[in-house]
Amino acid sequence: MANQIGKFFEVQKADEVVPKIANHIRKFWDPRMRKAIFVYLDQGGEGLDPKVREALERLKAAEADQSSASVPETSFQGT
Repeated sequence: MANQIGKFFEVQKADEVVPKIANHIRKFWDPRMRKAIFVYLDQGGEGLDPKVREALERLKAAEADQSSASVPETSFQGT
């Protein structure tokens, strides 16, 4: 399915293909689907088109950065 998305966007301007693939997957894939494709990517990602692989790597890195930044640190102990 990821490669089909890549095929759809391959007619875009060269510098827009990878960001548009990543954006589509981020917007429309359930988090469980993204997690599964990231595991597949970590296992080698055999068969993924190069632009799709790049988009997934960028998306995975962005989601990792976002999840680590979204956990607020606090010293509040409650009462």
